[in-house]
Amino acid sequence: MWLPLLVVLSIIYLYRWYRQSLIMENVTNKYVFITGCDSGFGNLLAKQLDRRGMKVLATCLTEGGVENLKKETSKRIQTVILDVTDSRSVGSAAKWVSSIVKDEGLWGLVNNAGIEIPSCNNEWLTKEDFLNILNVNLLGVVDVTINLLPLIRKARGRVVNVASVAGRLTMCGGGYCMSKYGVESFSDSLRREMNPFGVKVCIIENGFYNTQMNDGKSHKESLKRCWKKASQEVQKAYGVEYFGK
Repeated sequence: MWLPLLVVLSIIYLYRWYRQSLIMENVTNKYVFITGCDSGFGNLLAKQLDRRGMKVLATCLTEGGVENLKKETSKRIQTVILDVTDSRSVGSAAKWVSSIVKDEGLWGLVNNAGIEIPSCNNEWLTKEDFLNILNVNLLGVVDVTINLLPLIRKARGRVVNVASVAGRLTMCGGGYCMSKYGVESFSDSLRREMNPFGVKVCIIENGFYNTQMNDGKSHKESLKRCWKKASQEVQKAYGVEYFGK
């Protein structure tokens, strides 16, 4: 009777020990640059690393995001407005980072900024719908990474790209899954290229968490907009019953 219980408790203990062993020590005062800190994972990560004593360089898309983040973090955190789809904004942010880290280099880059909608049947979408997502989720990651690689290489740091389970399993139409497949591929090639420099490249394949990106109401409203934009021929082919499902 007691043996199964002891086995279960031992497994739980070993699992917790293993997870604890993955936590890096001596990271105080390391510089980490995080994109997409207005809300969601980026916001939570910025606050967590700030509590651990790291020098967080957080980017937000809006002034409101910056103000809210500063209210919940220490004076150590530094912020900048960044639009990852704008190369001038990316270049300006890279210069800002360089002026702060100087010869120390950048210990970590977390490419977190991303959008998900519109995600629906491909035929309901336009080329611009695909581009809007690809510009943020994929090309934005590429642009930010390339601009910051010299600083990361100097510190023999790491690049962490937020991908998704959708980067391995296509669950819907639209640009989201395509963009995450692209992030996986970019990360794999970059990992090989950076290995001789001692730079690590990692991906995080998150599932479905309760963030603004997975808000059901927003998805329903997006589906309605895409359906209304679809041509009459497409609407006739699919039928109202299909849309209702």
